Amino acid sequence: MPNNANDPNRKSWIEVPKNSDFPIQNIPFGVFITKEDVITIGTRIGDCAIDMGALQQLGYFNGIDLTDDMFMQDTLNDFISDGKKTWRLVRNRLAEIFDENNSSLRDNKKQRDVVIFKMDDIEMQLPVQIGDYTDFYSSKEHATNVGKMFRDPENALLPNWLHIPVGYHGRSSTIVPSGKNIRRPNGQTMPADATGPVFGPSKLVDFELEMAFITTDANVLGEPVPIDEAEDYIFGMVLFNDWSARDIQKWEYVPLGPFLAKNFASTISPWIVTMDALEPFKTESCEQSPAPMKYLQQKDKHTFDINLEVSLQPENSSETVISKSNFKYMYWTMAQQLAHHTVNGCRVNSGDMMGSGTISGPTPDSFGSMLELSWGGKNPIKLNDGSERKFINDNDTVIMRGYCQNKEVRIGFGECVGKILPAFEIK
Repeated sequence: MPNNANDPNRKSWIEVPKNSDFPIQNIPFGVFITKEDVITIGTRIGDCAIDMGALQQLGYFNGIDLTDDMFMQDTLNDFISDGKKTWRLVRNRLAEIFDENNSSLRDNKKQRDVVIFKMDDIEMQLPVQIGDYTDFYSSKEHATNVGKMFRDPENALLPNWLHIPVGYHGRSSTIVPSGKNIRRPNGQTMPADATGPVFGPSKLVDFELEMAFITTDANVLGEPVPIDEAEDYIFGMVLFNDWSARDIQKWEYVPLGPFLAKNFASTISPWIVTMDALEPFKTESCEQSPAPMKYLQQKDKHTFDINLEVSLQPENSSETVISKSNFKYMYWTMAQQLAHHTVNGCRVNSGDMMGSGTISGPTPDSFGSMLELSWGGKNPIKLNDGSERKFINDNDTVIMRGYCQNKEVRIGFGECVGKILPAFEIK
């Protein structure tokens, strides 16, 4: 089936600002609530949110096999369950509806008024009900940096790292959409000069620059997803900030890995950008040596050239860009992560989310966490207002952005924003 929505020459009758993340070639999917407290599934072009539930009621999706209430729900899970054919049909239809040469909705003011909203007039919600969330550890540069800081620099990578996409099961209940404030977590830590653990607010709150992919129903219990089919079960991607408390993590992670240091909050960008929209930006993956086992082997292009940046903004001050990275630096691909996740028969469902792990590049300015950028606090980062940071202070805001761009079009993810508030006082 042709992917007509990607036509780089297509223009929309909705105004799209220069360098917008959301031209008509993007057509991401999300969930928003209007000022009238109506929750709907929608898409976005330029600075306009589009009510797909209203479009469906008006008959604009006639001819596509959809349930009557497909876009009048509060999550995308059912739509995602319908599979790649339906996703592409709907996205192609949306491109047709908003094409500059299509007058059907363009010239019908009454219908436009119930379909199109300014972004300032809606509130974005979590786009899916996330049943399960897995976080991988798939950046070789990040894993190497952490290994150098906390283990033998000559043997920074653990023996299994080059053979399997390492991951752990996270907590889906604390994944929130961009814009929601995050409380500094309390927990146990073991200060360097202490004789025993202490309890209190984390002093080393950190961000992790990640991306995450959302799956559809991929398999039945006991059956793996083959590597050459894995990409068909990936709906799309979001920006992902997997907040971390490094001091809590250091005390608790042996023997079973992260727990309270990771499960207090994770932030995602609210618009899911489909794999169809990202197709023009596929690029070569990192060279893998030693060669992966057969069930993880891929040929051709299987990653994406996605420019990423992180800014830190103190309260009542301007933001400072502190990291610029790229998704293409990832060692393990999304397809490899999904194939490995299911090779033991683990079931994957619609709306499940898989985090990439911290994305760090080869240079210090491309590291994906404060832990690396300040090298464990030894090299404080200077901000535009003259202040310095080793980790994140109360009332600091972290802003992540990501986009793809070639000579013809720019496709972006918007922003992934979170502000750290002081910890709750526990007496």
